[in-house]
This record gives sequence, structure tokens and C-alpha cells, in this order.
Amino acid sequence: MKTTIYVGNLPFTSTQAEISDLFGKYGTVNSVNVISDKETGRPRGFAFVEMADPDAAVKAIESLNGTDLGGRSLRVNEARNREDRGGGGRGGSHYRD
Repeated sequence: MKTTIYVGNLPFTSTQAEISDLFGKYGTVNSVNVISDKETGRPRGFAFVEMADPDAAVKAIESLNGTDLGGRSLRVNEARNREDRGGGGRGGSHYRD
């Protein structure tokens, strides 16, 4: 079973390799997805890390949350499914005339 981790407040210069190395200290990293702005292509300051072992993922979260990377305090927690994130957004039929 795999675990996906949200990593926020990343320096905009962070690379996939750098993040993979950071989390790799705690276990096998399956993938790193650094999120970029669709229009500009610039990093948005967060990423998702997929780890193979849930226990290793918990260790990484506990160890890395709040640590400094490039002068920024990382926010690290287990990623939530899109449908679990709750409200927000615009749209829907009640906004139309």
C-alpha cells in the first residue's frame, strides 16, 4: 500500500530530485510531483510525494513537518483525496442568471 504526502511551503527553487532525496532518508519514494502553475509554468510552492511504505511515510511526516528547507518552514502531512478537501470554488448553477 502506498501513501501520498502533501509538502507545502516549499522554496520555489525546489526540484523533484531534492525532494526525493529528502524523503528518501525515511524510505522508498515512488514519485514526486512538484505542482506548477498551468499558465506560467512556475512552481506553486507545493508538491506531492508518494512513498511505498505507510510506516516510512508517517516517520517522514513526523520528522520533516516544520523543518527548514531553503529558509522556509515545511508543512508536511498526509494528502487528502480531492473530494475530501471541502468547499470553495466558484461555479454551479446557482451563480447563473
